[in-house]
Amino acid sequence: MDKVTLITGGSSGIGAATTRRLLAAGHRVVIIGRDRDRLDRLATELDAGDAVLPITGDATDFDEMATAVARTTETFGRLDHVVASAGFSSHDTIADADPERLRDMVLTNVLGPALLIKAALPALRATRGRIVLLGSVAGFRNSPGNMYSVTKWAVTALAENTRQLVTGDGIGVTLVAPGPVDTPFFDGRAQGAPTIALEPDNIADAITWAIAQPEGVDVNTMVIRPVGLPG
Repeated sequence: MDKVTLITGGSSGIGAATTRRLLAAGHRVVIIGRDRDRLDRLATELDAGDAVLPITGDATDFDEMATAVARTTETFGRLDHVVASAGFSSHDTIADADPERLRDMVLTNVLGPALLIKAALPALRATRGRIVLLGSVAGFRNSPGNMYSVTKWAVTALAENTRQLVTGDGIGVTLVAPGPVDTPFFDGRAQGAPTIALEPDNIADAITWAIAQPEGVDVNTMVIRPVGLPG
């Protein structure tokens, strides 16, 4: 039976690239995002028919995530994997950031993945599925006043915290922690994307490989940097 994967932040960047890779691998994919137009454009571009289910939803709203999981299981009969890809950076420091922007970043980057895990656990226990959390190299090293880094340190902890919670249920947990990736993530950064950066497909390939591992194999942490990046 085809595997079913739900991806938050699925309409652009790493999420969209992962959707393409998984469809090519025979998955059915649920893509969740806040922007309905963007979701619909991607679904049309993919031209995958009933294999793609776009759902408008806010990753920081538990009821919306629970509804998305319910729609997934009602539509496809199962849920095998979730990928928490929704996230953003304010590209500033604690000293000069808008406090509301900081709040939104913490909610999206940290609370969002936790709520997805909570909503999906019953379905994943039934399939002995896998959870993939998008972290960052910034979750392993600090830079001055970088609140985005703080959120990704939290995701690094969430991954191991969750692994210990669910491993007895046969559920795998993988943290994928990329260095810079050339995506719309950097649209709000004055200098744009870094000159040394990965492509979204590089990370999508890693996610696809991790969730394709046989039952009993749990790939826990993947730190992926472009060659030539010193930090």
